[in-house]
Amino acid sequence: MPSHKHPEKPHKPDQGGLADQTNGPQFNQPAPTPDPTKFTVKHGSDKQAYNILDSERGKLKPRPFPTVDAAEPVLDLASAYGSKGSNIVSQIQAAGQIVFHAVGDTGNTKGPRDQNMVADKMVADYDERHPQNVPSFFYHLGDVVYSFGESRYYYDQFYEPYRDYPAPIFAIPGNHDGMVSPLADAQSLAAFVENFCQAGQPAHRTPEAGELARTAQVQPAVYYTLDAPYVKILGVYSNCLEDPGVISSQGGTYPELSDAQLAFLKAALARAKAQHYAGAILIAVHHPPYVAQIPEASGKENAGRHGGSLAMLKDIDDCCSAAGVWPHAILSGHAHNYQRFTRQKDGRETPFIVCGNGGHAVVPLTGKGTLALRTPGVENGYSDGSDKVVFENYDDRDFGYLRLVVNRTQLRIEYHPAADGAHSKTPDDFVTVDLKSHKLVHYQVAAAAAGHR
Repeated sequence: MPSHKHPEKPHKPDQGGLADQTNGPQFNQPAPTPDPTKFTVKHGSDKQAYNILDSERGKLKPRPFPTVDAAEPVLDLASAYGSKGSNIVSQIQAAGQIVFHAVGDTGNTKGPRDQNMVADKMVADYDERHPQNVPSFFYHLGDVVYSFGESRYYYDQFYEPYRDYPAPIFAIPGNHDGMVSPLADAQSLAAFVENFCQAGQPAHRTPEAGELARTAQVQPAVYYTLDAPYVKILGVYSNCLEDPGVISSQGGTYPELSDAQLAFLKAALARAKAQHYAGAILIAVHHPPYVAQIPEASGKENAGRHGGSLAMLKDIDDCCSAAGVWPHAILSGHAHNYQRFTRQKDGRETPFIVCGNGGHAVVPLTGKGTLALRTPGVENGYSDGSDKVVFENYDDRDFGYLRLVVNRTQLRIEYHPAADGAHSKTPDDFVTVDLKSHKLVHYQVAAAAAGHR
């Protein structure tokens, strides 16, 4: 049985030597091990740090983030698999579809139970009757660790929970990954970059992984395009504020930020147009453009605790409009529950999915003793008259994750609560988008194909 001892004082690896190099990317442990019942590094109280931050709320500014020279940083799925990558991609193409997971807000400060529930059910998706249904990767929607992106918590909140996950894990940072404690001498996003953005380096384990097998991910930046068969995922970093999400300087509103991510989105969308790309295009951003609007009668200012980010959505819309290319769905976390919206605009029907209940906490949308929200319902506060936003479904009681299926013509997004158990394969909510028309349609199940891994 492998040792799960974590270094007491994590240190930065020697980037000149990378002593813990491996013979290519590594993912899961050689054999499954029992779920831990407690953390190896006790999470101390963040109360004092939060008291300082709360006293400065409204004055906090987004923090600069690392940029790269390339207008569109790109990572292809094959590269993440190393020497096996081209064969795996060929198998996916032969199968006629790709399957993958997505969820955010996974790290837990109190203990591993809730996150393990979700991770175990995700791992159970690798036990399938038909090989074409086996997932190819997990895309993390941000807030990998809490509360301030500290490297010392990566073992308990990331590496240990996914020790049996047998595929690459990609990520965009969330606000907690980018925020640093006012009581600590740390650099924003440093731990995230060390563990996820190691493009150009030999495959290696970081000190945060302890003696577990998983190697650091080879993303080119904290914003990037993931190119995989049938799907492109454009991931952007919405910075470290609790609210709102910010991906640009917003015309000088945030002079400390560059507009590199706007250039990235424009370049990525322009490349897709030049390619006459016929697959699914997804935009992943931690802060959601939309969250459920809570009626004033609920007695809560915002029972969901996280607001929508319409200025950020305008940035995204402007980039899409400039390129003449629009996403088939937008995926987010941040709000600690599951919410699904449909935006109807210019003949398109676009799902906006919030899935931020991956293990950290579940936050009810309404307070005790108040009426529950009924769906579907029109969210008038989010429309400028050029579109219509419908709140379609939600789960504010369970932990869970998304399972996405993309084939040559359709994108299907499923929501699976962990409470259904590892042996349940039926989603509690789902939506399907026709890739050509951008319309919501009935899902057409692909014929089973052999050979996918």
